[in-house]
Amino acid sequence: MNHLDQLENKSVFILREAFNRLDRIGMLWSLGKDSNVMIWLAKKAFLGHVPFPVIHVDTGKKFKEMYEFRDRYVKEWNLTLIRDTCPPIEEMDQSLPAAARSAARKTAGLKKVQDREKFSGLIAGIRRDEQATRAKERVFSPRGLEGQWDFRDQPPEFWDQYKTDYPPGTHIRIHPLLHWTELDIWQYTQRENIPTISLYYSKNGKRYRSLGDEDITFPVESNASTIDEIITELQTTNVSERSGRAMDHESEDAFERLRADGYL
Repeated sequence: MNHLDQLENKSVFILREAFNRLDRIGMLWSLGKDSNVMIWLAKKAFLGHVPFPVIHVDTGKKFKEMYEFRDRYVKEWNLTLIRDTCPPIEEMDQSLPAAARSAARKTAGLKKVQDREKFSGLIAGIRRDEQATRAKERVFSPRGLEGQWDFRDQPPEFWDQYKTDYPPGTHIRIHPLLHWTELDIWQYTQRENIPTISLYYSKNGKRYRSLGDEDITFPVESNASTIDEIITELQTTNVSERSGRAMDHESEDAFERLRADGYL
């Protein structure tokens, strides 16, 4: 097996383990490159069918290309979609910086979904290489009743041995892409011919590497207009993947505060 085969096999095992061990699970769908790879892996894990709902917590501020992508592929991939809206920004913690306060709406929206749907586990497409706080995550991560994350109280995970036997009522986040990198995502997307949103490709010397709300996400300088060119660029660039996210340029603890409260 090559490197991508190994990544795929590990992720497929994680998805099957979550489906087998947890009573009711859902998959968070941000519409970006990572969560599209995650859906693709789920289809492979379950013989072409995603046997649990995908959840889009909608801020109402995504790019139009993202909404067009969602509406097309929820049909083409035969997905069961749960779409829910987020509370207004005025209801968020006013001590957070502006962009982080906007991002916190997704956490509040997700809590609303969780209160209604009572998922025992939620699958999310985060990766350790994205951001320093996410590097502390586990593949199977227990959370508080409100989705809070305490990175000091996480189970050890050695040699791909995952703790999945939790007391009834424990809420778990599952991260099948935690061991992937941004380069892995694009190489796998190329190999599998996975659909992607056009915003990832250069236009007038700029492209998006990470997609969020339109008002707090910005493109980076880049001439990469094909997947081949993106892969070549990622092999040499020193620019952070999330450099176009406004909240990543705010106070150092803002992201960790969001994550501790349940941010994806």
